[in-house]
Amino acid sequence: MRYNASTMSPIISINQISKTYHQKRSPEVTALKDVSLSIPEGAFFGLIGPNGAGKSTLIKVLTGLCIPDTGSVSVGGNDVIKDYQAARQMIGVSLQEHAFDPYLLVEEELYITGGYYGKSKEYLKMKVPDLLEQFNLSDKKRTFTDKLSGGMKRRLAITKALIHDPKIIILDEPTAGLDVALRHELWEILESLNKTGITILLTTHYLEEVEHLCDEIAIINKGSIIYQGKNKKKGLTENSELEQLFMEMVDQHESDTI
Repeated sequence: MRYNASTMSPIISINQISKTYHQKRSPEVTALKDVSLSIPEGAFFGLIGPNGAGKSTLIKVLTGLCIPDTGSVSVGGNDVIKDYQAARQMIGVSLQEHAFDPYLLVEEELYITGGYYGKSKEYLKMKVPDLLEQFNLSDKKRTFTDKLSGGMKRRLAITKALIHDPKIIILDEPTAGLDVALRHELWEILESLNKTGITILLTTHYLEEVEHLCDEIAIINKGSIIYQGKNKKKGLTENSELEQLFMEMVDQHESDTI
């Protein structure tokens, strides 16, 4: 069943959040400025922007790792600060930098991650083999994590994000450094996950990736959302209109803020 995001209620609600980092020996940095986003349940949502635009801070706020100065954020109706545990349980995160224990085997990495979320041994004995098969990692279950190739590490990172059956997964640069064939293989996996109803929030510098995968797109620059709209050319991987839109919106925002 393909979920129609346009008919779903928001699973992520971000309301006018701002965040400024105060540093002793450096000027203060405003990472987010009155950011508001509403992401429907079941959506495949792309968040793009230049380096330093505020994407990482926004992810930290969503996962409760950073408290905003103003505004509020809810995940599945749970406030990410007041109802941290309930909100965090709904989210799986796959970051660009892998956090694997090099002394653990692949399946051990998944069992320990599941344990962090309070999952029982009985649950994990069923879930771990299923995920390894889904991501074509079954033959690597007894391999140390640091011996995996780059593509396999990417797949393991997403597998870890799914170990506790989250409703939402946040993917930060999931295909960075992968060749074209591996990138397309991962695209197919992500599309199949989204078709099961999992909401996906994707950040990436590959604009063709967003254009191919995402239902809706937001552009962030200098801590502000400068564009949000439907992806009109979903499924196309060439003759990108999104790249032109991205450059126009960022250039205009840069001019307006000088």
